[in-house]
Amino acid sequence: MSDNSILAELVWEPERGALTFKGVRYLLIRPETLIGLQKAMEAEVGPGRAAEVRYQGGFTGGRLSGEKYRDTFGLDERGAVEYMCRMGGEIGWGALRLVDLDLAAGRMVVEAEASPFAEAYGEARQGVCHLLRGVFGGLGEALFGRPVEAVEETCRAAGADRCRIRVAARPEAPG
Repeated sequence: MSDNSILAELVWEPERGALTFKGVRYLLIRPETLIGLQKAMEAEVGPGRAAEVRYQGGFTGGRLSGEKYRDTFGLDERGAVEYMCRMGGEIGWGALRLVDLDLAAGRMVVEAEASPFAEAYGEARQGVCHLLRGVFGGLGEALFGRPVEAVEETCRAAGADRCRIRVAARPEAPG
C-alpha cells in the first residue's frame, strides 16, 4: 500500500463520514453497485440512453478532476492524462495506460486492463464502461478546449482483451 499515492494521502474525516484527497471528496463503492444501477437504467430507459447518462456522470468528474489536478500539480496536458491514468489505477478502476495523445489533432487514446465495470457487467455485445469513457471524455474536453466525442472501441465485456477508449475533439464549426 505504501506505493499507492492516493491511499497514502486519503484523509478520513470521521465527524463528516467523508474521505477526501487533495480536498476533493471520494467514496468507496463496489463496481457491482454501479453496474446494478446501470442495468436498471438500461431496463427503464434503454441501453443507449442509459449509456449517455453514465457517460455524462463520468464526464463531469473527469473534467473537474483534470482541471483540479492539472492546476494543483502544475502538470502539462500529457502529465495530467498520465496522472489521471495512474490515479485511476490506484483507486481501482483498472490498470489505465495512455496509448496516444496528440493535442494538435485533438486526439487521445487510453486503454484499461481489468476494467471493474466490464468485469462486474459480465458478457455484453458492446462496450459497457460508460463511466470510464465519460471520465476521459471530460478530461479530453478540458485539455482540447472544445467539445469531444469519446468512443469505447473495444471492451472486455464484449470479448476484447482490454477496453480501449478513443477521445477526439469535434471539428470546429466554420466561423
